[in-house]
Amino acid sequence: MTIAKVFIADSKATLPPILHDQLISCVKRCQAEEGQDKFLIALSGGSLPAFLGADGLISSFMTSGVDPEWEKWYVFLADERCVDNSHKDSNYRSIREHMLTDQIPIPSSQIFPIDDSMLGNASTEEIAKAYENRLMNVLGDSGVFDCILCGFGPDGHTCSLFPGHPLLEETKRMVASIEDSPKPPPERITLTFPVLNAAKSVVFCGAGSSKAPILEAVFSKTPEEVDSAQNNGIPVLMTEPAPYPCGMVKSNELVWVVDKDASDGVSALSQGTN
Repeated sequence: MTIAKVFIADSKATLPPILHDQLISCVKRCQAEEGQDKFLIALSGGSLPAFLGADGLISSFMTSGVDPEWEKWYVFLADERCVDNSHKDSNYRSIREHMLTDQIPIPSSQIFPIDDSMLGNASTEEIAKAYENRLMNVLGDSGVFDCILCGFGPDGHTCSLFPGHPLLEETKRMVASIEDSPKPPPERITLTFPVLNAAKSVVFCGAGSSKAPILEAVFSKTPEEVDSAQNNGIPVLMTEPAPYPCGMVKSNELVWVVDKDASDGVSALSQGTN
């Protein structure tokens, strides 16, 4: 049984501060751990980076009174298209433009794009393996992130893990290659479920009515044994077996941040707000 917490913003415009609060909670938990000198985070692309704009994120940390300690952050990509890091389709470029600006002083040596010098000279599998090696050099063999921030598509995919794809069955690799993505560009690398499930916290984020059918499918009901009146999100049981990749994650802490358009009509969320 997997229980997630769901936070609902009134609109897409008011979603970022709620997402920031979840990230800040992850940072606080990491800082409270004795001997912890790194904050390990992975970020998806898509619409997610726009919710993590530097100005708003800095403001949220200031409001919370939490020092982000940017110098301790190690930032990886949850997935990436095999394109140049300056290409318009690059997740790294999007994250750099929105979040990782000069306002956020994370050392460049602690930000990990793909090695785009390998493009055209190496296979997608070799690019994935190289990225996995870089990840393991920082995280060790356990591959445990403090926080992974993911989007999810109207087809239920997350990272570059798509419905019905063989990568859903991957159990050994931390980073895998995909050469037949149903969304262009076809060649990508992605974190796998062993890494997602090992994370201390995975936070999904999505907005818009196109996400509502996915939420209806992956959320089963409000668990009776959890007090949903607490101001700590709406608890939901995840549907098992999961009908979509985004519903297959079973991390230590599982959080969904969505807007009202995405949550309207979702039966489990209606139960939780009654």
